[in-house]
Amino acid sequence: MQHLIIRGDPGIRRDAVIEYDGEELVCFGINVQGGWHGPDEPQLWCTVGTEDEREAYDKREYVPHWLDVDSVDAADVEVLSEKGELSV
Repeated sequence: MQHLIIRGDPGIRRDAVIEYDGEELVCFGINVQGGWHGPDEPQLWCTVGTEDEREAYDKREYVPHWLDVDSVDAADVEVLSEKGELSV
């Protein structure tokens, strides 16, 4: 599990499935930043992980401050599913 800051909005919301750095990840939670006072484009602060880590996220069995943080542009994230259901 990790935090992923996405600069720009690739059109995803909670439970979306994305591919980042060659790994398929689920967006457990997303906070949108920059709606009122900037920056010019929104930032999505996402808590992402594999489906195996969902129970740990739901039960809060992790320390958010200890998670690794990556920051990427929206173009570097491939959206596999915008709202949690894989498109076939």
